[in-house]
Amino acid sequence: MAAGAMNRWTASLADAKPVSYWLDDPGRPEARPALTGDERCDLLVVGGGYSGLWTALLAKERDPGRDVVLVEGREIGWAASGRNGGFCAASLTHGTANGLARWPKEIKKLEQLGAANLDAIEDAVARYSLDCDFERTGELDVATQPHQVAELREYYAELSEAGLADGLELMDAQEVREQVASPTFQGALYDREGVAMLHPAKLAWGLKQACLDLGVRIYEHTPATRLASHASGLAVRTPYGRIFAQTAALGTNVFPSLVKRVRSYTVPVYDYALMTEPLTADQLASIGWKNRQGLGDSANQFHYFRLSADNRILWGGYDAIYPYGGRVREEYDHRPETYAKLAGHFFTCFPQLEGLRFSHAWGGAIDTCSRFSAFFGTAHAGRVAYAAGYTGLGVGATRFGADVMLDLLAGERTERTELEMVRSKPLPFPPEPFAYTGIALTKWSLARADDNGGRRNLWLKAMDTVGLGFDS
Repeated sequence: MAAGAMNRWTASLADAKPVSYWLDDPGRPEARPALTGDERCDLLVVGGGYSGLWTALLAKERDPGRDVVLVEGREIGWAASGRNGGFCAASLTHGTANGLARWPKEIKKLEQLGAANLDAIEDAVARYSLDCDFERTGELDVATQPHQVAELREYYAELSEAGLADGLELMDAQEVREQVASPTFQGALYDREGVAMLHPAKLAWGLKQACLDLGVRIYEHTPATRLASHASGLAVRTPYGRIFAQTAALGTNVFPSLVKRVRSYTVPVYDYALMTEPLTADQLASIGWKNRQGLGDSANQFHYFRLSADNRILWGGYDAIYPYGGRVREEYDHRPETYAKLAGHFFTCFPQLEGLRFSHAWGGAIDTCSRFSAFFGTAHAGRVAYAAGYTGLGVGATRFGADVMLDLLAGERTERTELEMVRSKPLPFPPEPFAYTGIALTKWSLARADDNGGRRNLWLKAMDTVGLGFDS
């Protein structure tokens, strides 16, 4: 990349605000007051992102008389739920390929449950009038290298043989460029039904209001600091009071779990994104994109990109940064060197948009586990349930996870709790320095594979063998 081009492209970042575009909204609701004093409830939900909000909402739908309290350490939706790309996928397994590799005997059931879960989200958006720009547009998985075209063909053939290709369409370079015009696109796999686009922060804020309307008591700026058994139930400490509950559901995801044995199953990986200023009519015409699909490229270090409701382009991914020690810190939320790299990649993909500027640049931590898809469990003699490890694909899957947690707390045997995916756990991450070294070596190997026709080295083959992986 020439120095002149880099300087020209980084100039596009001059006015970018270091905050999530989704959260930088004049309609952002006021935070609810913090808890002061003691509280009692039937169900305590810890965490005010999608995982906790869906759990509280579904708990009231199942039993309107259940007394539900939700506590959030800061404000509803401020973390991953307000900083993601707004891709709401049907997949519960971080893509069908991952599910097919890990749970081949139940992949059809997992795909059916995922499709039903996405339909239920769409239904909730309509039923509760959630103003979140929900669009059932589908997604294009785009090849930008010849070996990726071959891999998409092989993958489509594998899915067809397994009876999992309904709603998928393989496209050549001309066909995909008719959908979205980029000189880098060489082919694509189009999932027409399995992905929706939405405004992620507005989804969280809408779920908050729906919970309040159903009688959930929400306390913001109320971190839960300690969980212990108490008499016939549980006691949770907060800075200004205690909460006594019969049961609890933990939706804290990337933040350290109140159940300490769960902590080794996830690490925080930082992801970054840019948002452009709104495109003019001519700029939008130059790239097509009339069907407004979400897009992601097929590299190991991949980009995801999409249109917002006001015709901005969100461009994220590629760099996935694991901080030594696995700590979640605000200082990691911004990485100018990654923003510059993303800007260069953006104008390589869409050279016809050169001169467009970015209005926002932000990052945040993803709760990553070694199998990429969520895991579940209970503690405190079944009175506590948890779900975590969504690895960047939790916008849709957290609703399914909420149902799983409620099933587990009820002690019910359901088609969800009988799944091997629900009954099993991922491999935990090792302590430092082994976690950092292993992740760094895996990232380096994945980058080399991208540069070498997709060929995986011995390290990646070993990781494949034991069911471990890492990508952006």
